[in-house]
Amino acid sequence: MFIEKADLGSVLYDYQIDQITDGNDDLVAQACNAAIEEAKSYLTPNVEDKKWLDGRLLYDVETIFSQTGNDRHSLIVQHCCTMAKWYVAELCNADFIYEKAKERYDRAVDWFTKVAKGTINVSSLPQLTRDETTAGDKQPFQFGSRAKFNHDY
Repeated sequence: MFIEKADLGSVLYDYQIDQITDGNDDLVAQACNAAIEEAKSYLTPNVEDKKWLDGRLLYDVETIFSQTGNDRHSLIVQHCCTMAKWYVAELCNADFIYEKAKERYDRAVDWFTKVAKGTINVSSLPQLTRDETTAGDKQPFQFGSRAKFNHDY
């Protein structure tokens, strides 16, 4: 798994996790899996949607999230842990400030959204090579004019 309970130490103390989940590691694993799936959803291109063929970088999501240990991208690990913290915090807000968890979750989601849109370029992430299914005939810019306005009824 990309992140585990041990990785959550950067966003939550162990006693907080145990207190919120009553020592149920299945709840922690579920929160970690939910965070990973949410992060994947931001970075996975929808090849059916033409807007992904606008020239932005396409990331190799399976390679990114299959890495373990020190091979993982540290910022993605941190943001996934923040998202997992949010899913744990939904159970109970014991011993930490709910608004702070919400704010950090929103920042993590915003970062993933910017990476997906191409506003932020994370050059160290593996990228997909464009082929006939991902290249498309759409260029990064569109030009033209609106249809002429006519007063005739």
